[in-house]
Amino acid sequence: MRALVIAPQPFFSPRGTPYSVYYRTLVTSELGVEVDLLTYGEGEDVNIPGVRIYRIPRFGAFGNVKTGPSLLKLFLDGFILARAVALLCRTRYAFVHAHEESVFFCRFLKPLFGFKLVYDMHSSLPEQLRNFKFTESSVLIRAFEWLENTSLRASDAIITICPALADYVHRTLGDTPRHLLIENSIFDPVKLDSHNHGSRAGPGGPASGVSLEMKIPEDRDLVVYAGTLETYQGIDLLIAAFPKVLERHPRAFLLIVGGTPEQVARHSALVAAHGIGDHCRFTGHVPQTLARRYTSMASVLVSPRSAGTNTPLKVYEQLASGVPLVATRIYSHTQVLDDDVAFLVEPDASGMAEGILQALTSRSERERRGTNAKGRYQRDYSRPAYVAKMRRLMDLLR
Repeated sequence: MRALVIAPQPFFSPRGTPYSVYYRTLVTSELGVEVDLLTYGEGEDVNIPGVRIYRIPRFGAFGNVKTGPSLLKLFLDGFILARAVALLCRTRYAFVHAHEESVFFCRFLKPLFGFKLVYDMHSSLPEQLRNFKFTESSVLIRAFEWLENTSLRASDAIITICPALADYVHRTLGDTPRHLLIENSIFDPVKLDSHNHGSRAGPGGPASGVSLEMKIPEDRDLVVYAGTLETYQGIDLLIAAFPKVLERHPRAFLLIVGGTPEQVARHSALVAAHGIGDHCRFTGHVPQTLARRYTSMASVLVSPRSAGTNTPLKVYEQLASGVPLVATRIYSHTQVLDDDVAFLVEPDASGMAEGILQALTSRSERERRGTNAKGRYQRDYSRPAYVAKMRRLMDLLR
């Protein structure tokens, strides 16, 4: 069986959807499917057995593709469509796995080429248009709502990545066996192609780090955030909380792993303004293996996200680690986390500070919640659980 995967993202780059594309494609290949992957020109090549990667031109003069809707993405998606048609004309695919907005043109190509269609729904695009303030046009938003709803109905299988999106699909389609909730819950090391490593890297690529490795104080209790530094991640909230932590726990030390140079510079200025420069370090973007080394050193992990409904990918790895986790009590987190597995706090500086302090000082609660977290991950989100869900998807398509 041969499949065409269409990923309108800079692939590979170290952010949520490209990670999801990587693991979906990896496991699809492991289940015996030959895969052609069509993606943007921007991004690093990866090495997945049984997968051929096709790219549209880089168009580097237009800059890098940022998170969320943009005119640049719309421009690039025109080339994705043209290349997809060319691939469909020369190869008969059993199914097309359409990530995000690529489903909007795949639904029209489906009757022409006779493939089965998988809609991998990482978000609701009409919601993204509002959240990223791309447009306030009610006509445009309604048009995308129509496209989204008709794409859901035209798809042979729909994947959602979190309960919030699963509920949205259920409201649209009712209870249907075509819909699978497959969380982005595995984190095998990403195998980059050494021959082309860094050749098309964007702002989160391997050269963007402040330092590939830095010395971390060994006599401090390490509080670690690892992930992107987008506004909705709540890093401002975390930095504002840390002076309150230091007042009562002077041994605490904040390590923030990830981010572009511009994001690191902005947040470093905020750290200086709060007077905690001697108690905080930024790594910038680092390789996945080094990021994991830093998180393994943590006394406490944090996810201070302040907005959004999708569950952060890092939450699953945080659960698996068994390291005490402090997270904001917003739906993005609570659809996966509860007080049995994490220290949930109000999404403000005072709440975050209290949660970090409790996680640092309450030995019994640290151990209880850490043990519960590892157990929940193994039961619901581990690699065997993920592969079983992907196997059910393949059964739908055969």
